[in-house]
Amino acid sequence: MVNPLSGTLPRSSRLKIFLLALAFLIAAGTLWYTHEIVQLLLARERKLADLYAKSLQYLSEPTETGGDYSFIFEEVIQAIDFPIVLTDASNEPIPPYHANAKNIKLDTTWSLEEQRAYLKNLILELDSYHPPLKVTFRDTIVLNYVHFGESPLVTQLRWLPYIEIGVVAIFIFIGYISFSYIKKSEQSNVWVGMARETAHQLGTPLSSMMGWVELLRHQTQQNPQMLETLRDMENDLRRLQKIADRFSKIGSKPDLREVDVTEIIQKTFHYFERRIPQSGKKVALHLASTAPISARVNSELFEWVIENLIKNALDAIENGEGKISVSIAQTQREVWIDVSDTGKGIDVRYRQDIFRPGFSTKSRGWGLGLSLAQRIIESHHNGKLELRESKPGVGTTFRIRLKK
Repeated sequence: MVNPLSGTLPRSSRLKIFLLALAFLIAAGTLWYTHEIVQLLLARERKLADLYAKSLQYLSEPTETGGDYSFIFEEVIQAIDFPIVLTDASNEPIPPYHANAKNIKLDTTWSLEEQRAYLKNLILELDSYHPPLKVTFRDTIVLNYVHFGESPLVTQLRWLPYIEIGVVAIFIFIGYISFSYIKKSEQSNVWVGMARETAHQLGTPLSSMMGWVELLRHQTQQNPQMLETLRDMENDLRRLQKIADRFSKIGSKPDLREVDVTEIIQKTFHYFERRIPQSGKKVALHLASTAPISARVNSELFEWVIENLIKNALDAIENGEGKISVSIAQTQREVWIDVSDTGKGIDVRYRQDIFRPGFSTKSRGWGLGLSLAQRIIESHHNGKLELRESKPGVGTTFRIRLKK
């Protein structure tokens, strides 16, 4: 995705594009190199077949010296390692078939007619690779035809580029997976470090403020109005303490217990019902069912996820009025929690990026709420947080899937 500030691709995207370009160059170079080798070998085989044909031609022509060409014939025969069939002038196989067909396995149990039919079919196949060579007498009379195919080496080389491309593809795939894993691990370490540092930085001043609130309580026992203010301050401090505790749990193995998720959601609703009017919006919170449904969760972290989803839904309701609904269902193996809103919906262009850290369509905020919620559900609860449905102008539904 293009960086909106610099107008350039991020470094990770440039690296991926470079790897893909490098893989393409390797594949193209391998194809070209192998193709050249195959062409050289084909030319060699054609030379051998041509030499074989000329040897037969020379043997058919009378010479004044009566020279012996048998050594040429033997040398040519020894060099041939590809299938070759000799036919007569009418392109019919010449008996005995096993003597005029080299590097071809003929079953000795076959009849002569079966051998002939087999060679006829084989000749058609060989001619699809190379046109047959003519054996002529004084360049005018056709005596024989030489049909030849490809050696095992050429056949193997034809498969070589595909094998190499497969190897390169596997290499690039492994490299991409490794890069993605390293990147994800680095992001996780950043998350953990930031969360624990935040919890550590909040811990000391919060403890100090709690002490000061308790001291003020003892000094203002006779002032009811001051006591009420102190109670609100204490509630806010407890809220901050809970947030610090949540951050401290990021990166460590959470304590998962079988708890009633309906009760946690009701508790979260109660928290927002008191604060939504302060935002100037009229948003109704609706829980489809209050029946207890249990799942293995960490109560504090799961409550944090529900809060983030409700906050996200509140931000999506821009016209000031709307509804946020939560429904809970269960199967034999999972508990499903759907959080729906009547907000503006999510544009199709952004649906692949909504869980990416730092992505946000809002003018304010860090774009970490959904990413954090997904990380808590998937990394700490072995569950799944996904966008189930979204229609612009209608609303959005997120689904949490927890294992029972």
